[in-house]
Amino acid sequence: MNSTPDNDVRPSVLFVCVHNAGRSQMAAAYAQHLSNGAVEVRSAGSAPAESINPAVREAMLEEGIDISAEKPKILTREAVQASDVVITMGCGDTCPIFPGKRYEDWVLEDPAGQGVEAVRPIRDEIKGRITVLLEQMLG
Repeated sequence: MNSTPDNDVRPSVLFVCVHNAGRSQMAAAYAQHLSNGAVEVRSAGSAPAESINPAVREAMLEEGIDISAEKPKILTREAVQASDVVITMGCGDTCPIFPGKRYEDWVLEDPAGQGVEAVRPIRDEIKGRITVLLEQMLG
């Protein structure tokens, strides 16, 4: 039997940062990549940038993950409502809170305006956190 979006029972996660151009994009890319599609992944920003941070794109390419086709997206109530877990990264109180959702706030340095050398440690910390999160979500 083929899975359709109507009966999709995968756990879902939403990553939110201000610009949706760095931290949340790296987190979403790792969650998609490391879960092999076992988790439904979304990302958004409270004030999305025009495009992905070039240093973030380069840092992820070093990991074999190409996020160059991704575009920053605006945070919507629907995206929060549709997600089981909501991870925020420096967006403060802009994320709507709904009962029954799991919320975590990850304190991470903002890669905006930084070169790839400064982005690598942020990327590596995100990868470690995603590994733990996926273990929790998938058992």
